[in-house]
Amino acid sequence: MKSYTYLLLLLLPLLFSSCQTDYTELPTYSGNRQLQAIIETPAGNTLKLVYDKEKKEFVADKEAGQARKVGFLPYPANLGFIPSTEINKDGSGLEVLVLSERLESGTTAEVIPIALMQLENAGELRHIVVAVPARPSERQLDATTYASFSKEYAPAKAILQIWFSNFHKSAGTRFVGWRDEKFAEKEVQRWMKL
Repeated sequence: MKSYTYLLLLLLPLLFSSCQTDYTELPTYSGNRQLQAIIETPAGNTLKLVYDKEKKEFVADKEAGQARKVGFLPYPANLGFIPSTEINKDGSGLEVLVLSERLESGTTAEVIPIALMQLENAGELRHIVVAVPARPSERQLDATTYASFSKEYAPAKAILQIWFSNFHKSAGTRFVGWRDEKFAEKEVQRWMKL
């Protein structure tokens, strides 16, 4: 009987580790045909979190060997990635910024893309899909298109532009421009894994 108990104790960690979700492999679109977003860094955080595919957990992003903290205002919205997209050889997914109340790391949210923010870091173009929750009851901003976002929430656009241009000074981020929801959707399609 003791040997069975010992064997069970040895196998339990293996069983639990094999049950962890690989967020990068979730479908890009839910069964409801809604775009999905995986939240890494919740709104209001100053510590940037990222999903570590090897460990299958959310960890602090590192810069020069140290956890990367924002030396500016906290994140104004929930930052994450769109699953089953890949924008580089490192396997990073297309970034998404979900404009809603705070969502914890690991939250899978159905979203509607309303814009695409273009930034430049060290000469490289960086695209961030800007989205709102698909469920109207979860939205803080009642915008589902770039036109309504621009007309009704122009100050929110300005805040995002200023924040992303200033939150990480050492990266030399420069705001390039805004694109509409159709362009955002094309970017999602462009980076989906086949």
